[in-house]
Amino acid sequence: MRGRQGSAAVDERYTQWKSLVPVLYDWFANHNLVWPSLSCRWGPQLEQATYKNRQRLYLSEQTDGSVPNTLVVANCEVVKPRVAAAEHIAEFNEEARSPFIKKFKTIIHPGEVNRIRELPQNSKIVATHTDSPDVLIWDVEAQPNRHAVLGATESRPDLVLTGHQENAEFALSMCPTEPFVLSGGKDKLVVLWSIQDHISTLASSDAADAPKEEEKEKEKVSDSPKIAARGVFEGHDDTVEDVQFCPSSAQEFCSVGDDSCLIFWDARVGTSPVVKVEKAHNADLHCVDWNPHDVNYVLTGSADNSVRMFDRRNLTNSGVGAPVNKFEGHKSAVLCVQWAPHKASVFGSAAEDGFLNIWDYEKVGKKKEGSRMPNSPPGLFFQHAGHRDKVVDFHWNASDPWTIVSVSDDGESTGGGGTLQLWRMSDLIYRPEEEVIAELEKFKNHLATCGPKP
Repeated sequence: MRGRQGSAAVDERYTQWKSLVPVLYDWFANHNLVWPSLSCRWGPQLEQATYKNRQRLYLSEQTDGSVPNTLVVANCEVVKPRVAAAEHIAEFNEEARSPFIKKFKTIIHPGEVNRIRELPQNSKIVATHTDSPDVLIWDVEAQPNRHAVLGATESRPDLVLTGHQENAEFALSMCPTEPFVLSGGKDKLVVLWSIQDHISTLASSDAADAPKEEEKEKEKVSDSPKIAARGVFEGHDDTVEDVQFCPSSAQEFCSVGDDSCLIFWDARVGTSPVVKVEKAHNADLHCVDWNPHDVNYVLTGSADNSVRMFDRRNLTNSGVGAPVNKFEGHKSAVLCVQWAPHKASVFGSAAEDGFLNIWDYEKVGKKKEGSRMPNSPPGLFFQHAGHRDKVVDFHWNASDPWTIVSVSDDGESTGGGGTLQLWRMSDLIYRPEEEVIAELEKFKNHLATCGPKP
């Protein structure tokens, strides 16, 4: 837990950030969580309206046992760009729930939810990791809504994926090109499944055909259909912390772990590493992401507080190859990295220091004299400082460029529970400088014509 001094510094930093919200953000919403959520993900967009869009949001409730752990499906209103008034986005209460987020459905989860991932081709299908060797698959639309009270029967997953020999808690990925699932665990293994045969029946079974709640009450996790692994991949020497599919291939993927290794795999050539980067960082690796626009680039985040970018073309089979870029702006372990879905050179990184940093690798080495952030680390162009404790997950919104959901696991010093935030930085921050200057000039001239006449 933070000392009193550390807590005061966080409060001061937060107060300063809050005063800048109307300037930095196009839209911002703060949602207080009674229980921490270790994961947050966007689901499908439901409808588009004039000023806002409705979209599903997946999160969880990690409880102390007095009520069950849950997987939560929420409906979220995403305000469109340049709609929210600056004075409105600045007015929020840290202790309150946001009017933009409404709980839609509760699934009583067997054990705590450590990680949530949606199937890109059908984001109503969700995978979760808990403190067990199994991966659980949920058809969230067909699952009945449950009342999370002590003693309530656990919801029954639609599928259970087996193949790990020990707990698999965090490393989880779903394939963008085919219905494949990838997982890593404490058994040092990377395991691959296909849910192809089951996905068609899951997606077509309407909620109306789902068993009634009373019937479902009698069923247990043990009654769920089980799927054995399609492949088991060995090569790590310690816990596998994260896995990621190649965006263009269901057969290629990568993984990182507590052995400091980044490993590339290809299911077509066997179950041994294709390339193993032995010392990707000089510490445990927590996260990895593969660039959806350029499959040569992979990001890794580590307990050494840094993010590194590797180019697959530079790596030899023996794993020798330095990162093409190192991004050093965090003061604590990096927990999550993700490329932006709409711009090839932009990515975000979240860390235990409470910051979510937005970087652009094209800005590295292009520092201009008199730039807005002269002392900032190369590539860093925006720092989201709205969380007061470790940022455990975030997700770019593929349906709404530059919009992010992020969640922090708040310790006692910040009131416990968690904080979920929906936000979009002001477009004046990322648009080309000439364009922004031209717009501000136009605005200045407009003000001059509107001003009082002499």
